Amino acid sequence: MRGRFSILRRWNIIVVTMLALTHSAFAGPPYVSDDPEPTDYKHFEIYTFSNGTATRGDIGGAAGVDFNYGAAPDLQLTATLPAGFDRPGLGRTSFGLSNIELAAKYRFLRQDSFGLDVSIFPRVFLPSGSANIGNNTASLLLPVWVQKDWSGGWSAFGGGGCVISGHASQNFCLTGGVVTYQLLPKLQLGAELFHQTADGNGTPASTSVGFGARYDLNETYHLLGYIRQGIENTNETDQFSWYASILFTF
Repeated sequence: MRGRFSILRRWNIIVVTMLALTHSAFAGPPYVSDDPEPTDYKHFEIYTFSNGTATRGDIGGAAGVDFNYGAAPDLQLTATLPAGFDRPGLGRTSFGLSNIELAAKYRFLRQDSFGLDVSIFPRVFLPSGSANIGNNTASLLLPVWVQKDWSGGWSAFGGGGCVISGHASQNFCLTGGVVTYQLLPKLQLGAELFHQTADGNGTPASTSVGFGARYDLNETYHLLGYIRQGIENTNETDQFSWYASILFTF
């Protein structure tokens, strides 16, 4: 789903990327780090989103739809359909279909019995349909996500994994953590620390700090927002990033 933006810049995904703001603790998007809680059984979570990242001499991002369905208890199926853009400092802006994502989240440990929610959430990134947008080879993200909730409105989630690409030199790993607080009955705030190792495309390792918010208009409509800035190799990886979404839950 860095965070959903360095990855989003290289793979034009969403963390994920928030990482998905859903039911109960409402984790995942708008953050790059994801959460282990799947969509409720026989329910939908649909995000219409826009995101992007600016670096020295370039700005790129994506807009699209992220579909999530609770296919079984503790099992979520996901499909993300993004259209991307890239605007270099010198040259023409490119638009096109980015990397479609297919994923399945399975929670195998629960807080009520183990003390933590723990899930695996493998994602397949299909080759981009555009010459200058996304990545033209398939890749696979293999992460583990963990979450703990406390009384009083506090929650923490995070984890990480590695991306395996069609070109071994482009493999990289990522890790992140988020702390959220339910400030008001309809307003949740959060902060994230995220890190990604260098990949084979010439992008160095990056670390970033981000802040997110979710506001529940009602049980069906939710507003999500996120801003982030790099604190390591900032000019090359993340001068600033954004994520905005309307979430529909039913």
